[in-house]
Amino acid sequence: MNRLLISGIRSRSGRVGGSSQSSDAGGARGRVVRRRGPSGRKLSRPASSVHRTRPVGETERSDSIPLVSVIIPVMNERRTIRRVIREAFAVHPSTEVIVVANGTRDGSSVIAKKAGARVIEYAEPLGHDVGRAVGAEAARGDVLLFIDGDMVISASRLRPFVAAVLREGVDVALNDYSGPTAKPIVHSVVLAKHALNAMLQRPDLNGTSMTAVPHALSRSALTAVGAESLAVPPLAHAKAIRLGLRVKAVHHVNVGKLNPPRRERERMKPLEYVIVGDHLEALEWVLGRGDDRCGFVDQTRKRHYAR
Repeated sequence: MNRLLISGIRSRSGRVGGSSQSSDAGGARGRVVRRRGPSGRKLSRPASSVHRTRPVGETERSDSIPLVSVIIPVMNERRTIRRVIREAFAVHPSTEVIVVANGTRDGSSVIAKKAGARVIEYAEPLGHDVGRAVGAEAARGDVLLFIDGDMVISASRLRPFVAAVLREGVDVALNDYSGPTAKPIVHSVVLAKHALNAMLQRPDLNGTSMTAVPHALSRSALTAVGAESLAVPPLAHAKAIRLGLRVKAVHHVNVGKLNPPRRERERMKPLEYVIVGDHLEALEWVLGRGDDRCGFVDQTRKRHYAR
């Protein structure tokens, strides 16, 4: 595990958590806020990094390099993690499952190990989406599939993302989920996703984004954008498009309905601010690498009327 990957990620204040997924009405879930480790500190090596084969009685895999790596950030997901891992292993015959357990106190990591996952464990929470970057750094597969530990998505619904990379040459296979827009007040995260894609001149992507799972990356895409960028999904999304990678929404999974129900007062605002801030960071990156209008032509304003 590359310690520099974690130590190089900046800190943010706020509450902390471990699972990475963020999609409710607009892609926000309130229990995970801080993205990065404590300011000014280097996080220690994982408490454990264990790889086990699948449970006895199931099909054994060879020790060769897997074709697919499924990456699952986890914090206190004992109710779902066994089923999530089972579906992950069924995605492809040559699959490794990497669980990044951070700040877990409910035995999720033990369950994950028994279920056959390779577990990278940190005693303290890493913060929102950092687990994706850690898992990607450790992954060995040619295809990296990102899911979350508290949403059980069947293998049949995950395979299209892997197939898009393996068979169609897609570099970034996105969940074709844009969030609800047919409502009087659209969630700020949904607006941010649409705005970023418009700025990147990819309005065809609507509100699809690397913020939402499931999504898959090719090995070449990971190399191009860098594993560390995955800690800020909109930034990785922007880099992939600006680098000319093939980014495509390939399959619809309504993660808004799959998210565990939570009381309204536990939802939204803290994480919403983080995700919107991530999109602003991505927009700043885009604006800093182009002309003043990001490639858009200014031919519609009739400026002489303002004189």
